[in-house]
Amino acid sequence: MRTIPLVRKVSYLKFRPFVFLVAVLFCALPVLAQTDEIQVYDAEIEPPGIFNLMIHTNFAPVGRTTAVFPGAIVANHSLNGTAEWAYGVTPWFEQGLYLPVYTVYSTDSGPTLNGFKLRELFVRPHAHDHKLFYGANFEFSVNANYWEDRTITSEIRPIVGLHLRPVDLIYNPIVDTNYTGGFGGLQYNPAGRVAYSLNENWAVALEEYDGFGPLHHFVPSRQQFHEVWAVVDRASSKFLGINVEAGIGVGLTPASDKITLKLMLSRNLNSHPWRP
Repeated sequence: MRTIPLVRKVSYLKFRPFVFLVAVLFCALPVLAQTDEIQVYDAEIEPPGIFNLMIHTNFAPVGRTTAVFPGAIVANHSLNGTAEWAYGVTPWFEQGLYLPVYTVYSTDSGPTLNGFKLRELFVRPHAHDHKLFYGANFEFSVNANYWEDRTITSEIRPIVGLHLRPVDLIYNPIVDTNYTGGFGGLQYNPAGRVAYSLNENWAVALEEYDGFGPLHHFVPSRQQFHEVWAVVDRASSKFLGINVEAGIGVGLTPASDKITLKLMLSRNLNSHPWRP
């Protein structure tokens, strides 16, 4: 989990017009394929001038055995991930880059490079210090044809949550698009998290990731994607400075992977703010 030092507040109103503009542009119908990132966003970002690297690794020991679209990587036994590079630009804005997005192993295609993503994350400054926190994340993806059914896809991820000490409640009502099909094709793929802090270093959580289908008409329940997760978080140690999040997910529907494992390792790359 990222922590934020005390920094000068910048009003969220300054970037709200941009949020609205991007939201208006998003209209499409993607297929819920595999993901390089299994994470609920909590509106915490890097301080200005700080670089962070997070390595995402996901493994499906018991996954879906058929491709979700012709030529797609089959989830069963696949090991994939990404390197997520983040830079704190202002107290309310973090720039991110997922490069590369990759599959280490899959039964049908072997190692592959799957594309890259740009991420723009806007939040309430120093969210960790507020009872109510919020933000919005925008991702713009360029995909290989075996990773997604469209080359260009995007995500809008609103973030809202409560710090109730020691319990955190977080919801990400995610909407995905591949820029086809109009507003009626927007896909609703939300994620949520309930976390309990055992102490300043350890937390446990329950997470859920869902895929309901198009916003205007959800697909039948058997075709929906629903997974529940047990997760543990370890704050960075003084020696290595690495944050760890690990979890196991269980699928609840035939359209979900039955068992999935995730591991996220993150570390700040500099201790003193960098400026060009």
